[in-house]
Order: sequence, then structure tokens, then C-alpha cells
Amino acid sequence: MNLILLFPDDFVSERRVRLTGRRLEHVSSVHSAKVGDSLLTGLLGGMMGRARVIALDENALEMDVSLDSPPPPKLPLTLVLALPRPKVLNRVISAATSLGTVRIVLLNAWRVEKSYWKSPRLDEANLFHQRVLGLEQAKDTVLPELRLARFFAPFLRDELPTRLQHFGSTYSI
Repeated sequence: MNLILLFPDDFVSERRVRLTGRRLEHVSSVHSAKVGDSLLTGLLGGMMGRARVIALDENALEMDVSLDSPPPPKLPLTLVLALPRPKVLNRVISAATSLGTVRIVLLNAWRVEKSYWKSPRLDEANLFHQRVLGLEQAKDTVLPELRLARFFAPFLRDELPTRLQHFGSTYSI
């Protein structure tokens, strides 16, 4: 985790946040943070900055936050790929997010097993969590758009030409 990603419900006041769970454990064990240390932080979908640790124990971490920098610009990149095996999906989503893509499209294809579409790894909560992990690694705060395209032909016919025209390419089916 190169960035402590904050969510609106982490704020206990305008400039103070309270963290528990996975992020508390990471800051304690990996960063070895102590009271007074400064950490890189960012608000999901918003600005980035620094936070100073003001209280830390085994139950919670409290920081005074100053968010004053915009997130890094995204690559003008849409990643379109066949839905990978569920075992690999988490790594693909996290890695694509950490690379700074604007949009990820998971597409059905001839060799994609139908059972993959029923995997619990396609749950909205899991896909959100994987993108958050990617943002933390990339030092970014803006989630990429994620689209599940279960039908290949309609995607090619209806969406792909529009996306390609945006980049000045021509395409026909």
C-alpha cells in the first residue's frame, strides 16, 4: 500500500480520520508508523495529500489529514479483455487499476466458461475491493470504470465503434 486510501465515512471531523481493520494493520506492520509520522493519503475520487498520525493503538489509527494535490492523470486507455478465470480475476483487476487505465471491460468470448459469470469474484463488492487495492499501489484516488459485457456481438456492434471513433479510428463489422 503506497497510499492510504480514505473513504468519506473514515472522517470523524473535517480534517481527522479514524481507521481500523486492514488499513490499520498495514500502517502498523508495514509502515511501522508511530505518532507524529507523516503518511501519503488520498480521498477516494478526490484529492491527495499527507496525514500526520496523532493516535495509534491496536484498535484504531487517527490522523490529521491535509488533502491539497490532484490525483495523477489517467492513461487514455480502455482495457478490453475476455473474462479471465475466477482464480486470476482479482490480480487482473488490481493490476489494470494500478496501471492507471480509465476503463476496464470484461467481455464474454467463445472460450469463456459460462460458469465464470456466476463466480462470487464478480460480486460488486469484490470488484470494488480489487480496484481499491490497485489504487493504493498506484498512488491514485480515481477508480477506473468497470463494465461487464456478457454478450460479445452487441459489444462489437454497438459500443466498440463509438469508442474507436473517439480515438479517430474507423471500424466496421
